[in-house]
Amino acid sequence: MDPSILQIFQNELICFDCRNYFLDPITTDHGHSICRPCFYLSWPDSSVIAHSSECQEEIQNLFLRNFRTNVTLKEIVLIVQRAHLGQFLCSRDNRCGIHMEAKQIFCEDQRSLLCLHCSTSQEHEAHRHCSVEEEVEQLREKLLRTMSSLWENYCKSNRKLNVETVTVRSWEIYVNSKREGIRAEYDNLPPSRYMEELHYIEILQREGKEIFDQLKESEARMAHKTELLRGMYTELKEMCHKPGVELLLNFGDILHRSEAVCVHMPQPVKAELTAVTIPGMVARFELFKEIVILRHARTHGHVFLDGSLICLDVGCGPLDELCITSKYECFLNWGVQTFTIGRHYWEIDVGDTWNWAVGVCCDEWVQKYIHFHKAFYLLGCAKTDMHHSVFTTSPPVLQYVPKPIGQVGVFLDYEGGSVTFVNVAQTSLICRISHCSFSPCLRPIFCCSHFN
Repeated sequence: MDPSILQIFQNELICFDCRNYFLDPITTDHGHSICRPCFYLSWPDSSVIAHSSECQEEIQNLFLRNFRTNVTLKEIVLIVQRAHLGQFLCSRDNRCGIHMEAKQIFCEDQRSLLCLHCSTSQEHEAHRHCSVEEEVEQLREKLLRTMSSLWENYCKSNRKLNVETVTVRSWEIYVNSKREGIRAEYDNLPPSRYMEELHYIEILQREGKEIFDQLKESEARMAHKTELLRGMYTELKEMCHKPGVELLLNFGDILHRSEAVCVHMPQPVKAELTAVTIPGMVARFELFKEIVILRHARTHGHVFLDGSLICLDVGCGPLDELCITSKYECFLNWGVQTFTIGRHYWEIDVGDTWNWAVGVCCDEWVQKYIHFHKAFYLLGCAKTDMHHSVFTTSPPVLQYVPKPIGQVGVFLDYEGGSVTFVNVAQTSLICRISHCSFSPCLRPIFCCSHFN
């Protein structure tokens, strides 16, 4: 290929981020292209890789799509790289010092370039040989496949690190709120139970400290592993960008090392406090027990629990961005009766399942499907890719307790501004939402979603 034509091509085939030829390029609808590895490593600072505000907005939405390689651009880059490699192989600098012929054969055993005569010599005749051009392209494809797998591991590791970091930051606050919830329930019991209360709080504090120490150690291990994975990915990218001959001669054991770094991926700590059984608590709630009649309905998408159940996934996208891809049917059941005053208690059987929520909601939401910041006061259980998670809404908070099985009790204290959830089978406190700003009219509600 004519050198002047190569130069024209080069200006259009250079990634503006790494200043190398495009590597597994992706292209926005606005025609801006970037290496996939550069895009991954530059995220989430999309301003670095965006040429315009429209392109930046598009880039921010790319992770909601299935990334597709710009095959045409990749093929053009491959043609130019072949031409550059061919020019070097035919140049004087690549001639055999003995036979003065072009060294276009690669010896895999000694990882060296040979001319045809040298490859058939006694020294090399038993070695594995291949075409330089073919070996370069095969190695680049191996590197790209390895990078794809490695990045998946990095994203998984980073997501788990995010979950662990969120848990560490909120753990002390959660343990304190759990302690206050236990004290609030014992305040309604006879004073003779005071020593029992102290015993439970002591256990809570000890468990909380032990789990916090485990979380910190786990967070450090995950941060180290995530850093190693990202560093290995960067090294693979740099190797892939090397010119053909340099890639061959310096390839070494990089694939073996990339496999080794993916071994022994640390797992998050299953932070879970022992259930606190409070004798007499459920019996006191049953004094206010009512038969709740639920009306059945069905909705699609994320109408219900928008921003509550969804936000349970912390850093779940491929690059730590929220990525909502699941489609599900959401079955709603809300109470026929409404509450505007007093104390009320009812129970819902959730079985041994997940992806459900129980509690109370603003009646105006039921009537008009209006989204309110504090329209729901709920306890929910959702299955994540690691395990189940129990959570409450208003505000959304993870609850580090065993998954409730069977009957879940809901105690609404309208004047007291609180909603208490209990595990009926264990007579244990799950959580208590205090300082609620109730709307004038509340309804019981139950939601169960089935993911397709």
